[in-house]
Amino acid sequence: MLSHQYSGNHLAGVLRALIAKEHTITVFSKKTTNPLQGEIFNLDTETGAFDLSVSDEKADIESYIYRGYLSFDIEISAPSDEEATEIYNFEKIKAKPLRKEADSYDIQCQLADALFTEETRGAVRIPLILGMYARARLEVFANELTIKGRLRNISTGGCMIDIAMEDSLPLYVNQVLPSITLEFPNGEYFYARGCIRHMRPFGSEGHAALGIQFVEVERDMENTLFHVVSESEREAAYRAGVDGRSVSQSAVYIPRKKEDSILKHASHNQDDSPNAPPMVKGVRTIARQLQAVLIFTKNWNTFPEETLYDCTDSLLYLVKQNRKELLYALSFLRDQPEWVRHAIQVAGFLADMVTSRDPHSSHLREAVAGTLMHTMGKPLLMSEKLPSLKANMTPQQKELLLGHVDKLLEKLSELDWYPSEGCLDIIQNANELLDGSGYPAGKTGDELSELVKHISVIKAVNKYTHARNGVEPCTPLDAYRWVHEHDELYDHAILTEYIQQYGLYPIGSLAKFSRGFLAWIMDIDSKGVPTQVHVVKNLAFIDAHIDTVLSSTDFMQIGRLVGIVNPDDHRVDHKH
Repeated sequence: MLSHQYSGNHLAGVLRALIAKEHTITVFSKKTTNPLQGEIFNLDTETGAFDLSVSDEKADIESYIYRGYLSFDIEISAPSDEEATEIYNFEKIKAKPLRKEADSYDIQCQLADALFTEETRGAVRIPLILGMYARARLEVFANELTIKGRLRNISTGGCMIDIAMEDSLPLYVNQVLPSITLEFPNGEYFYARGCIRHMRPFGSEGHAALGIQFVEVERDMENTLFHVVSESEREAAYRAGVDGRSVSQSAVYIPRKKEDSILKHASHNQDDSPNAPPMVKGVRTIARQLQAVLIFTKNWNTFPEETLYDCTDSLLYLVKQNRKELLYALSFLRDQPEWVRHAIQVAGFLADMVTSRDPHSSHLREAVAGTLMHTMGKPLLMSEKLPSLKANMTPQQKELLLGHVDKLLEKLSELDWYPSEGCLDIIQNANELLDGSGYPAGKTGDELSELVKHISVIKAVNKYTHARNGVEPCTPLDAYRWVHEHDELYDHAILTEYIQQYGLYPIGSLAKFSRGFLAWIMDIDSKGVPTQVHVVKNLAFIDAHIDTVLSSTDFMQIGRLVGIVNPDDHRVDHKH
């Protein structure tokens, strides 16, 4: 926290306190889904001037500076697994590009003098800075779906709320929410109807920011709103040490008993295991970008083609860099939204299978792009009739979901974006089957391309080896057997090729060993036998976690391989 009666630029003082900790700076723009990574130099805490260096690669810096201003998020790493990552937002900072180096821009920036900014409608917006915390609850569909989040700033006109990117699926700009409830540490709360005015990815990993306008504030809540805004201003001024302000803390931000422990666990920490390979970061970046494509597709007037192909090219690069590391990294997507996990894993396996056979395939790039998009129509269908893609669905909801291909193509047409022939082939036909029982057009095998037939097998194995709609996952062997027994639906030769390539114990599966140990399979030999595993649990000590990588020469410590098990049955993920 800053010292009180701080005399320089107060916003610079806040910025100094933030960048003194381990942090990530993300420069964002409403014109593009691609955020830039930045670094701050030469911060003058008296004047508020600083230099910002951003990595640009092929980005156009003018896309990030609008009328002489740019905006960025600062993400502060959580000091422990029990605490949440902190993200702060700095908007409309005066910016002037100075020079371009080989792969970066230097930008001269100037912070405003005031700690608080005035909105267009005249209300003063208060940022929740330096540890200020308030919880948010959004009712999306009346009595059907509620989303939890965190308040990031507030004014008498509205607020910004930080939610998990996954939870943004049913939301869109101009949507009216039946109620928004803000709960402050001392137990005070405010609620009103709200309208989403803007939405974007927030920070660098797995968050979305919602700008919400309060509408139809009830009379008894009007005074509460003025009170919590006033107290938030007082608390922010107290924490930033603004001259002439009361040095006492606002009672609204003094937690009740047990509130501290509630706050610590309010956000799920997504840090990976220390033994996670570097490629996991690349795979998670693709997952984040794909969700950004969805947000922009729902809420903007143009389709973010560049971001889609960035995802595509990244995946193809990772396959060629180290295919086995990629297969293992793909298993780290278990905590992502189902449509994202499925799309990226299927695209990754398609890229791997085709590249292994034909490293220079001219059709693969467009096929991978289509595979990444083939499930995107599902979140576009979410509504009061289909409030969630997670819950066990009714027959009517399953029927509604069958329209996801048409929904996506309709949306792309609205945006005037038309996929290439190869990309469109996958989007349209990924759910078709050899005997004509697939959807949406009921095409038969002679109407389907070889790439679609490959995807069909990959999708089926992926579907049956993951939990879905309340159904337990199969082992790889059982999934292979099911696909084999339905050779009227799937190409038998492609299934054989799949089994030969990935074996009965695929990389990324959780294996059980005879001495009671559970381990993620990291590598297999040419016969499909595991040669390296990441041991995470001993079932004799169910609450203890292990974090050890073993090669086959040390497998005698954990016993012989018994089989593949469901991680959910043993409460195991890649952090344990």
